[in-house]
Amino acid sequence: MQLFLILFFILLSITAAGQDASRFQEEILEIQKKYDTLWDNSKETIVFTGSSSIRLWKDLHESFPKHQIVNSGFGGSQASDLLAYTNELILQYNPGKVFIYEGDNDINDNKRPKEVISVFKEIISKIKDAKPETLIVIISAKPSLARWHLKRKYKSINRRFNRLCKKEPYLDYANIWNIMLDKKKLRQDIFIEDGLHLNSKGYELWDQIISNYIQ
Repeated sequence: MQLFLILFFILLSITAAGQDASRFQEEILEIQKKYDTLWDNSKETIVFTGSSSIRLWKDLHESFPKHQIVNSGFGGSQASDLLAYTNELILQYNPGKVFIYEGDNDINDNKRPKEVISVFKEIISKIKDAKPETLIVIISAKPSLARWHLKRKYKSINRRFNRLCKKEPYLDYANIWNIMLDKKKLRQDIFIEDGLHLNSKGYELWDQIISNYIQ
């Protein structure tokens, strides 16, 4: 009986995880449909992917006009969701560089930094297996008005991101946390009304950091 219950809960958790990832299926199909016409496989590609902070970066292509950019961000996602769709959102475009923004929603969902890093390692491994020389840039979790009460946890995962990137070749860490602060206080003028997502001023700050990794 005890063994039966253990197996039942294992199967239940696997099923729940699959259902969880599948909620993005329509959005993933829309992203693929969009780039079916926009993406030129003869050109070097840079993929930006992750949660809504990437998805809402509407002028990303204009920020780096000399490069072919694929924005495959999908709102509300966590690292485990990106792992489930690594092929569709990253590998499909055979990128030379990949920028990843995940971890923000994970921490807000009470996931431990160690757990998030473990999933990131799986994502990195899948990318490296497909194309070992791909440069992967992990964008730090951002501070925000809506989640400022979680700042210690975000700082913790950012330290882990930084350590991870120092251990492996073709892996970089883009720190966008510091530039969003005015000394030790979070800037108030870089967010939209929800206090979580960035306005144009916020993305201009990100441009300053990310541009260092584009060239």
